[in-house]
Amino acid sequence: MRVCVVGCGAIGSLFAARLATLPEVEVWAYDVGAEHVAAINADGLRLTGRADIVARLQARTDAAEIPPCEFGIVAVKAMFTEPAIAATASVFADGAVCSVQNGVGNEEVIAGHTPRVIRGTTFPAGHMVAPGVVEMDTTGETWIGPFEDRPASMAEVERLADALTRSGMPTQALGDARGAQWTKLIFNAASNPLGALTGLTHGRVCELAPMRALVSGLIAEGVAVAAALGITLDSDPEALIDHAARVAYDHRASMLQDVIARRRTEIDALNGGIARFGRERGVPTPLNEAIVALIGGVEHSWTSQPETR
Repeated sequence: MRVCVVGCGAIGSLFAARLATLPEVEVWAYDVGAEHVAAINADGLRLTGRADIVARLQARTDAAEIPPCEFGIVAVKAMFTEPAIAATASVFADGAVCSVQNGVGNEEVIAGHTPRVIRGTTFPAGHMVAPGVVEMDTTGETWIGPFEDRPASMAEVERLADALTRSGMPTQALGDARGAQWTKLIFNAASNPLGALTGLTHGRVCELAPMRALVSGLIAEGVAVAAALGITLDSDPEALIDHAARVAYDHRASMLQDVIARRRTEIDALNGGIARFGRERGVPTPLNEAIVALIGGVEHSWTSQPETR
């Protein structure tokens, strides 16, 4: 099996390194970070924290140097899906491509460039430590299933899930992965931006009663939108929030990491996605819309603040 991971940042590195431990899997990675790619090729891809792995794989900044792959795993941030899949589409001319990204709308973009698509969501998290080194902060499961508009076969979904599970990334193959995806979407939309706006870790957000009440309000809107779409969630987002507050108390959500680094966030694919579907289905989402506006203001401040004297 030959697999290409598109976007070898924190999450992509978890999948790439784990899969590379299987002798029957040949792993390639595409990333635009030249220093990160060079480090992977020179010294391997190292996972620390919840994992201790140094994996050998091939990484490239030019997709033309990557051979055809049976499977793709897209792990870039949502706003980079289009350029990333456009650059690598030739690698998957006869392959099945799986998104494990945050938010909604990524599969639709991937389907515009590849023949068969797998809808996916994942809970493991990490952060970049140095070029070629990623710390795994939390473990968790992954769920994948055929994307309705341009589906991969169930046999392909099961084959990829089996390889991921055997590599140490527990993965369930589902006939309909929308419930799992929307559960993670609602979880992220209710927690990530609050950490980004306050600078607090997940656990610290949840121990403040007014903030925890806001979390519940955001969850309620997301649950209502999912119900209007006919999607049955696979677990209770409230319970997931409380579980994460215990096991990942000091974890800095990816959106907080982005704000600290003054990088664009995935707000449009998270709270923006919930608000967009809410408008389409006539479900009010004022809290999610407010969060989108606030994060947008934070991003705007990085380039528009007048100099102080």
